[in-house]
Amino acid sequence: MGYANGVAGTLYELLNLIQAAPLPLLILLLVTLTVGGASFLYVAILIVAPTPRPPRRSEKTYRTILPDGSTSSPKQLPCWKDQYDAQKEAAHKKGDFSEENVELEAPEIFMSVVVPAFNEEERLAIMLEEAVVYLKSTYHGANKSNGELEPERREVTNTAARHAQSKNTPPNRAIPKPFHGWEILVVSDGSTDKTVETALTFARNHHLSEVQQRGDETVISAKDSATVEGSIRVVSLEENRGKGGAVTHGLRHVRGCYAIFADADGATQFDDLGKLVKECQKVEDPQGRGIAIGSRAHLVGSEAVVKRSFLRNFLMHSFHLLLRILTPPATAAIRDTQCGFKLFSRASLPYIIPYMHSEGWIFDVEMLMLAESANIPMAEVAVCWKEIKGSKLNVIWDSLGMAWGLAVLRAAWGVGVYRRS
Repeated sequence: MGYANGVAGTLYELLNLIQAAPLPLLILLLVTLTVGGASFLYVAILIVAPTPRPPRRSEKTYRTILPDGSTSSPKQLPCWKDQYDAQKEAAHKKGDFSEENVELEAPEIFMSVVVPAFNEEERLAIMLEEAVVYLKSTYHGANKSNGELEPERREVTNTAARHAQSKNTPPNRAIPKPFHGWEILVVSDGSTDKTVETALTFARNHHLSEVQQRGDETVISAKDSATVEGSIRVVSLEENRGKGGAVTHGLRHVRGCYAIFADADGATQFDDLGKLVKECQKVEDPQGRGIAIGSRAHLVGSEAVVKRSFLRNFLMHSFHLLLRILTPPATAAIRDTQCGFKLFSRASLPYIIPYMHSEGWIFDVEMLMLAESANIPMAEVAVCWKEIKGSKLNVIWDSLGMAWGLAVLRAAWGVGVYRRS
């Protein structure tokens, strides 16, 4: 009782002091507290917000299979981002900050597939088998019997023509062309098992060499589509960065008109890629920017989901609620942000990849938020999906980590720790 009276007395005296203080002094005090609080918040977010490390020299190389079945020495990866950044820096030195005259490096092939892989020696080959079968049958080139384009490639040609006719098309538009050809970039995320060897062995067994022989001539470039239709390139990160870091790294080095990242477990039916390409082309803007998001939202009431533990379903619904609260409208409207099957048109990549910070499980959300902030059209596409054993996701700790990561991500972009500059 005496303690309560003491507190009440102290508050009463404080109130009297405030009432007796001059108004300018109160305003100064309020401003000081506000600025101090905002500065403290900014510094706190600056400390906890992740900052990705630059890629190391060895991580900007790849290995593949040679015609004799041996493994190549490390080769330099092409990097559209490096070229784009160099042009942008040169324009900035001239006082041009619009980026309208920055040209995106032209694609060499139609489809790039980025596969992030951390200790996936047991599941990777199954996923690659399904992917290669589809890619070979769909993007191998002209119909051999009559020389006509395949339906999906014909649609790409029509899309390119529409965009080329647009008077509002900026110079940095990478117009899709009727390329065929494909590549798979397996990004080993600091794996300690035989993930790299598994990928190279698969490429060897399927004769997926990007260096092929035609008579006395050695063909090295995938641009020669009559000879080279597809390849597997293996990139090794020296240290584990997280799934988001591996995906972002791979997308910096794609050569395709379109690029998709797909999980190494093969949980998503790979031939649903055709649906994503079709829907992405439908929503593309005059600049050729578009994203198609594989979605499992239609499976929420399915047996596979119902049979999950109460805790897992509770955490899933709680995370979706947090997403709706913390993310901007277009991102919040996406019913499944975490499916590892997302397709990007080449022209959309410069608006997303250079500004990525998240390297953990929450990276998908940052990609979608960046796309929304750049007004890139997005389409959510239902895909077939199945539960695969061997997941590295810890339901409790990773769910908590995703919630924390989402809060930090939103705060960092909100207060200006992250920015497009």
